[in-house]
Amino acid sequence: MQDSQTDPEEDSASEETPSETEAASTTESKAAPQISLLRNSTSRFNLWQDLPEIRSSGVLSILQPDEIKLQEAMFELVTSEASYYKSLNLLVSHFMENERLKKILHQSEAHILFSNVLDVMAVSERFLLDLEQRVEENIVISDVCDIVYQHTVNHFSVYITYVSNQTYQERAYKQLLQDKPAFREVISQLELDPKCKGLSFSSFLILPFQRITRLKLLVQNILKKVEEKSERETTALDAHKELETVVKACNEGVRKMSRTEQMISIQKKLEFKIKSVPIISHSRWLLKQGELQQMNGPKTSRTLRTKKLFREIYLFLFNDLLVICRQIPGDKYQVFDSAPRGLLRVEELEDQGQSLANVFILRLLENADDREVSYMLKASSQSEMKRWMISLAPNRRTKFVSFTSRLVDCPQIQCVHPYVAQEPDELSLELADVLNILDKTDDGWIFGERLHDQERGWFPSSMGEEILNPKIRAQNLKECFRVHKSDDSQRRKLGSRNRQ
Repeated sequence: MQDSQTDPEEDSASEETPSETEAASTTESKAAPQISLLRNSTSRFNLWQDLPEIRSSGVLSILQPDEIKLQEAMFELVTSEASYYKSLNLLVSHFMENERLKKILHQSEAHILFSNVLDVMAVSERFLLDLEQRVEENIVISDVCDIVYQHTVNHFSVYITYVSNQTYQERAYKQLLQDKPAFREVISQLELDPKCKGLSFSSFLILPFQRITRLKLLVQNILKKVEEKSERETTALDAHKELETVVKACNEGVRKMSRTEQMISIQKKLEFKIKSVPIISHSRWLLKQGELQQMNGPKTSRTLRTKKLFREIYLFLFNDLLVICRQIPGDKYQVFDSAPRGLLRVEELEDQGQSLANVFILRLLENADDREVSYMLKASSQSEMKRWMISLAPNRRTKFVSFTSRLVDCPQIQCVHPYVAQEPDELSLELADVLNILDKTDDGWIFGERLHDQERGWFPSSMGEEILNPKIRAQNLKECFRVHKSDDSQRRKLGSRNRQ
């Protein structure tokens, strides 16, 4: 988002269709003009083919259309890094080094707020210089993914440190806005400066979070356009694999910080009517929580049409444990049953009229009293029922074929509106994300698996458009399989070595 604000034409190259041929080797002998646009902040050239040096060289009449698309994809990576570096520089020079702000902030507050942004900027500068040098070596860019690979392996760990601080950074920023009017005033004044182009201070703070993910997508875009089994495909696959590792480490860092805080908060709210269960654990996190209606009385009373048939209970579902509670005064919850998640089974109740709509059976094979019990639970909607059932028993078969087969045509959807997850079982979406539809409900929710990282979760169906063309679905699977085939090969080799 930040990149697009600074360089609005950047994304035009990324929308080209994939191709699988490279340029003719005759272009390699062309002289290398000095392309200085990257260091020139006033440059308006965002497409490789629009550069005066490229137009005057005549190289566009020699290159194949597929190679031109590849050049644009590589050039986009370089120009977007230049845009990102300029914005990082503004965050440091305009905000972090502002004398008025320095006097307001305590040293510890400044450290939490800005974290290791100076290290991140230094890494970006070194990365950008190497990319610029490559662009200036030859009028036709030979490759950029080898540079991405080297920098990801050797320098990009600074992103993990910055991103892992997100929870504390957000909390510190909100606290400063609330507790220090002088801080709020200075930030507001700095945001009004034309340099910021209408962007908020927080949008600059989040730059490194966005950049590492965007780099991975830019490399994916290059990978779609290189020739299969070529040297450039190898470097793109290597770069993508290393970026994927850093992205996962960043996400895991954020998760660990926020999960720890969340578990501490939940522990304080629980009071045990049964034998106490220690909630806080480094290997435990919350998957889903919420209120359901529990059916009272014997099974013979199911046909009674009365609101008293159900009473409220509250569930905390962790990755390895289910805790069943009743809400009590003081924002507290009294725990009256629990069970390991692996000993849960769910069963959808056949339709038995309006009063029993969205009802399902939850069986605890071994509860807190070491016995098997069943609960008949009613959800507020069909989607809420399905979400609980999938969360409680994740191995339950879904309606459609899982992506993991990669061989069978599966319904797909493309994101047309970004979505930020509101619950732990939901999936945040970015524009153009492509997902396999694993399940869906009549009231407008989809359970999907994103192709490029296999992350699963629920999201509103209005956020995307279903891909009806089977050829496009097949192409999406092919591209995704190509990106991940090197990882699969590596895993198979590792598994073979382990068996030996």
